[in-house]
Amino acid sequence: MAKNWYPVIDYEKCSGCLTCFNFCPHDVYEVRGDGEPLVANPSNCVELCRGCQKICPNEAISYRGDLATE
Repeated sequence: MAKNWYPVIDYEKCSGCLTCFNFCPHDVYEVRGDGEPLVANPSNCVELCRGCQKICPNEAISYRGDLATE
């Protein structure tokens, strides 16, 4: 699992569809009280997986620690 690499949600783009929450088998996400996804367990993320980013219909997910964005 990753310590310095995890998903970051852009809430300006996020529609709250919960595709990322429903996809991730590692319990990285939880659902906030307002129904939007929250990266609650970032250390559970598998480094370089990118599965939730690939399926996000609004391209609302990027990654902290991604060399492409730093």
